[in-house]
Amino acid sequence: MSVTDIKSAIAEISDVMTRNRERLIALDGQIGDGDLGLTMAKGFAVASEEVARATEEDAGKLLVKVGMTIAKSAPSTMGTLIASGFMAGGKAVSGGASLDIAGLAAFLKAFVEGIMQRGKAKPGEKTVIDVLYPASDALAAAAGEGLALREGLERCYSAGKEGLARTRGMIAQHGRPAYYGEQSRGKEDPGATAGLLILEGLRDWVAGHS
Repeated sequence: MSVTDIKSAIAEISDVMTRNRERLIALDGQIGDGDLGLTMAKGFAVASEEVARATEEDAGKLLVKVGMTIAKSAPSTMGTLIASGFMAGGKAVSGGASLDIAGLAAFLKAFVEGIMQRGKAKPGEKTVIDVLYPASDALAAAAGEGLALREGLERCYSAGKEGLARTRGMIAQHGRPAYYGEQSRGKEDPGATAGLLILEGLRDWVAGHS
């Protein structure tokens, strides 16, 4: 993925967030404060506009810019976590003009680690990590097998989707959802859903440009 490709992929993720805005609002309204759809749609819309104008030729630095823009335009808990992920991931892969499947796997691994460090969460606690951690592992495995980016991202998305399904059986441990305790069981985690939508946008862009 070239810098131009990354800009286009961020625009795709923005479109996915906009299409799912009401879905995220409804999910977040059950065990959160109901603003997740608004913050994710706005954050990625502004990020897409910002990077479209950027002249940065380093793929990693462009991804850092995505994170910085989301941090400013969507200063919510989830916005801050996703921004931290993009900044950590971008720093991990800076220095090149493009990303192959191994580079994207390295980005996603650092993305997840950045969110875990900022949010102090780990797998099994009903957060976005329950989607992104298995998705990252799946993409790394695909890269290790030498698969094409399209197939790798299909595996990545499928692993994330399975992770989202597992959040239904979990009790929230972080943020506002944790206030609901046992009542949070049986519901998909809103943040994990937003995480899967990021993967969906990336997968869809690659599928449409392979």
